[in-house]
Amino acid sequence: MNAKPKTSASASASIASSSASSCNTPAAAGGSSGEGRLEWRTLLHWLQEDGLIDEAQVLRTEGRFAAGDSSLHPLVRLGHGGLTRSNTGKPLDVDALSEWLAERAKLPYLRIDPLKVDVGRVSDVMSVGYAEAKRCLPLLVGVTEVTIATSEPFDTGWVAQIEAHVRKPIKLVVANPLEIARYTTEFFTLARSVRAAAKAGESSQVASFEQLVELGRSNKQLDANDQGVVQVVDWLWQYAFDQRASDIHLEPRREMGVIRFRIDGVLHTVYQLPPTVMSAMTSRIKLLGRMDVVERRRPLDGRIKTRNPAGDEVEMRLSTLPTAFGEKMVMRIFDPDTAVKDLSMLGFSSHDSERWEKLVTQAHGIILVTGPTGSGKTTTLYSTLKRLATDEVNVCTIEDPIEMIEPAFNQTQVQTALDFGFAEGLRALMRQDPDIIMVGEIRDLATAEMAIQAALTGHLVFSTLHTNDAAAAITRLTDLGVPSYLISATVIGVLAQRLVRTLCNHCKVPDPSVTRDTLNDMLKHWRMNGGVKPYKPVGCLECRNTGYRGRAGLYELLTVGETVKSHLHPTPDISALRRQAMQEGLRPLRLAGAMKVAEGVTTLEEILRSTPQWQT
Repeated sequence: MNAKPKTSASASASIASSSASSCNTPAAAGGSSGEGRLEWRTLLHWLQEDGLIDEAQVLRTEGRFAAGDSSLHPLVRLGHGGLTRSNTGKPLDVDALSEWLAERAKLPYLRIDPLKVDVGRVSDVMSVGYAEAKRCLPLLVGVTEVTIATSEPFDTGWVAQIEAHVRKPIKLVVANPLEIARYTTEFFTLARSVRAAAKAGESSQVASFEQLVELGRSNKQLDANDQGVVQVVDWLWQYAFDQRASDIHLEPRREMGVIRFRIDGVLHTVYQLPPTVMSAMTSRIKLLGRMDVVERRRPLDGRIKTRNPAGDEVEMRLSTLPTAFGEKMVMRIFDPDTAVKDLSMLGFSSHDSERWEKLVTQAHGIILVTGPTGSGKTTTLYSTLKRLATDEVNVCTIEDPIEMIEPAFNQTQVQTALDFGFAEGLRALMRQDPDIIMVGEIRDLATAEMAIQAALTGHLVFSTLHTNDAAAAITRLTDLGVPSYLISATVIGVLAQRLVRTLCNHCKVPDPSVTRDTLNDMLKHWRMNGGVKPYKPVGCLECRNTGYRGRAGLYELLTVGETVKSHLHPTPDISALRRQAMQEGLRPLRLAGAMKVAEGVTTLEEILRSTPQWQT
């Protein structure tokens, strides 16, 4: 995304600055004032010419604005002036006015997506002073052209000078002046911080698998508390919160380190950094997470609590891993608002919500939540336990690691170095007078046996397994060596789940290609009889042109009643078990997904990708 610049940032700044002083732009066609610069009176009359506003609005606005001048961009001033479309009455905000201006100037209109901006090359095209003076912002330095956003589409005298500087043609697009002003400050500040950090650590040596031996170089290490590094780390977190990232990846590579965000389950490359800067960033984060900064040879875990831009507390779980080119770090973000949700917000249907509520209020037994990594098991468990953790009960957990600190629970972390695993933790919890116990994962027979012992002695036990569906959890326990009679006596329910991307409400459109017959053909053993209102993705700025924004859960709940228990044998017939569970209310994951498609929440492609085919 961000290749090494051909021209230094300082050279770029000096060239662009000199261009700014010598730039003498002609007035734009169409009658705008002063070297092609927009003026609010001209824009007001253009709006009337194009039939967007009537004369009454023009006179009213002129009367209100005539009293004084403003440093605001004319589009911003008009956008905040209360103008409305004369034919529809819809407000003409800054976005609407910017889009109209682009059409008038016969240029493309673009909403700036910061994840798609070539941030590392912004300062190579022009200086921050030049960008602010011309009200423009470089967005992408391509192989054949440079894309620059402007809020002054008729002030183009500077274009030829920048083309001569970058030796590529310039593609102009119109963007919201508020976005240009915001990202100009943010991107140039970031580029300056990265440049300062790289300069401070340009002579450092980063330990990697292919370390070059360079004679005559000092071994000065870039300080984790260097101001440039501090600013880049602060930007990284604020940026991740703003982009709704669930994970941040810092990945060292041979030439440049890569920063990636996971958003709605998909990784996006955000930025590339010199290896020295990425190493210093990793050290800075380890320092804040109270991890061993010196230790780079083995994996480490830590956690940090900070605040998002809204002022809410957010926890981040840190994990490092030695790689060929240095330490790789992953930060998992746990937002309290997303970690503890109402069941309807998680995606439970009313059918499964009622059955789950009934299940989790049992006095004792084992409830398993299954699914692959990243399927939302922890969120489901925390949300459920949060509701059960009243003053009358003692909720204890044993986790590896503790995903998120919750004051209502008594949480304990596995310490493998001290021979304190899940089984040992469960044994200790049994002496703590618990009512409800949550075991992070049943990985072996010892843990399974302790969970069964806890359930037999009158405790409600929650845990997780990695299986494809609910019924497979029974065979998984059998494979671990748990006798079928103990499974029958303790397991009261299994919840299998998946996460699917949900359609963006800003751009989704009806999909006539998906019908009830289409969904029934996919389900094979099931039939849908209700209404079908499917939608398909389109793509807009709100969803980064993916067509999806956010995720929802799909659930398959197996309750272990007497008839289901009759199928629990040393070698259980899994197909017969599924059929019996279906008769007792189980709805398979694919059916749950089909219902989401019918409701217009997600797409058929998402369901087929995420759910296993129902087998009997």
